[in-house]
Parts: sequence; structure tokens; C-alpha cells
Amino acid sequence: MAKLLVVHHSPTRGTAALLEAVLEGTRDDAIEGVEVTARPALEATVDDVLAADGYLLGTPANFGYMSGALKHFFDSTFLAVGGALSDDGSAGGSGGRTAGRPYGLWVHGRYDTAGAVRSVQSIVGALGWRQSAELLEVRGDVTEEHRDAAYELGGTLAALLS
Repeated sequence: MAKLLVVHHSPTRGTAALLEAVLEGTRDDAIEGVEVTARPALEATVDDVLAADGYLLGTPANFGYMSGALKHFFDSTFLAVGGALSDDGSAGGSGGRTAGRPYGLWVHGRYDTAGAVRSVQSIVGALGWRQSAELLEVRGDVTEEHRDAAYELGGTLAALLS
């Protein structure tokens, strides 16, 4: 059975609503053969990453960056799963044991999400993960349209693995 890991930091009502919609999408009745594990970013481990066939990542945009919790997740797993940087600090190498695995990302911010998106994408690039669904950037209040897009994000990643 394929395994999808959802790593998130959802401290606000908006990020929690997006997480719930993403998880509902992964459980769509049309999707079979995928085991979904959701972990708060501060609890996700190297073993979780290595056991998964794909990833969904969720974070608020905090001061132009991903949340500290999601950054901690990457800091504590990056080298152990084979993340690689070139001598100049750019993404390089093969990406290690998780290279080529699909990922999706959602980011929620009040006014700006660009820095948070860029920071996550630079790290997953060094891991060799491939973006396999449209990025979901939500600014301001979470609407039903945003929830629908989050549902689709979850469903897309789960369907890719089924």
C-alpha cells in the first residue's frame, strides 16, 4: 500500500481549516490503496519521511518565511534522508533516498506567502522531491473556494500514489 505523509504546522483557524480539507481530499471515496499519516511538523521523524511515497506540506507564512516548526522538520530530517547541497549552497546532488517522490504544498498568510513558498521549495529541491500538484497559496481569510482547492490538493497527491 502506498503511503502519503502530511507534515503541517496548523496553529491558526485558517491553517487548521486547510489541513482538514487536505485530509478530506486524501480520503476521497474514489481513492484506494493509500495510507495517509498526518504529523504535526514538530513530531514528524526521519522514519516517517523514509516510509512515505509522497508528501503534503502545510505551513503558515511567518515573517516572510515558512513556520519555525516546518523549518525544524526539515532541519531534523534533511541530512538523514539524503538532502544534498552543492558547494555554493544551491540544491545539488541526487537528493538521496527520497529523490523523485511527489509533493504538494499549501501556505496560508495574511498578506504575503512568497517568501514561505520560496523557502520550502528551495529545501524540497535539495531533497530532489518533485512538485506534483498546483501550489496552494491562500492570503487572508480562508474561503470555501480555498477549502475546495485544499481538498483537490489532498486528493491529487493521494490519487497519484494510488
